[in-house]
Amino acid sequence: MDSRYLKSLIAVADSGSIADAARAEGLTAAAVSQRIQALERSLGFALLSRAGHAAKATDACLALLPRARRIVREVALLAGDADDEGLTGTLRIGAISTALTGMLPAALRVLTQQAPGMRPAIVPGTSRSLYQALLAGEIDAAILVAPPFELPKTLHALTLRREELILLARRKLRGDAATLLRTQPYIRYDPSAWGGRPAQRYLDDQGLQPALLCDLDALETIAMLVADGVGVSLVPRWSGLEKLAAGCRMEAVEPEGHALYPRDIVLLIPAQSERPNMLRMLSQAIPSAEST
Repeated sequence: MDSRYLKSLIAVADSGSIADAARAEGLTAAAVSQRIQALERSLGFALLSRAGHAAKATDACLALLPRARRIVREVALLAGDADDEGLTGTLRIGAISTALTGMLPAALRVLTQQAPGMRPAIVPGTSRSLYQALLAGEIDAAILVAPPFELPKTLHALTLRREELILLARRKLRGDAATLLRTQPYIRYDPSAWGGRPAQRYLDDQGLQPALLCDLDALETIAMLVADGVGVSLVPRWSGLEKLAAGCRMEAVEPEGHALYPRDIVLLIPAQSERPNMLRMLSQAIPSAEST
């Protein structure tokens, strides 16, 4: 049984679509289907129930998926077993969107220079989804907004950035933050997202109730909308904001030296990992990226 076939099965089960799994693996849909059919012949039972473009895992498939994931994971670790330094193989790094464009590119340059045998695999997602993926062992590390609850002892957090809360508005608009929040359409950083909670706390503490235009859990989109004059917003000052918000005011809403409403970005890693040297190098590379 080829472990690559199991990997394709897992991709289909996770995405619910052969076409989506094929795109993720860089294969054709026909190739993925053939792999699944080969597994079904080998095992002697159906693994997927197909309806239109959807492919749903059967009960038998769901029962074997945990072991299949472990097999695929163990195969991926084989390359590193012969490396005394433990710097060979794939390191799966989850990252929120602002980390993908801000701190991660420079960190990846450091990793490829110092550990050419390491293959970073980047997994984008929201803070909540990446946290769940890390707990499930689907990724090795995650760069995300600090969870708003106490971490389990199985995870270790390293704070990478503390981003102050700012008012984002077109430069031509006049008035202080409170005035603009009262008079302009408000593009809200979704308060249900971990990173959007500080902005909502600020509004609640100040007794402000802006005219809500929409909720978005996409800071890059918020910045572009503000730059186009659609409205104003309260956002963290993330690395790379200036590139998207040319022509905008970026005004701190707290006195200098006070950070009651920050967004903390952390690197989460397992306390016990099969890739300790890789994770150590990653944790050292990201602060290096911030200082460049």
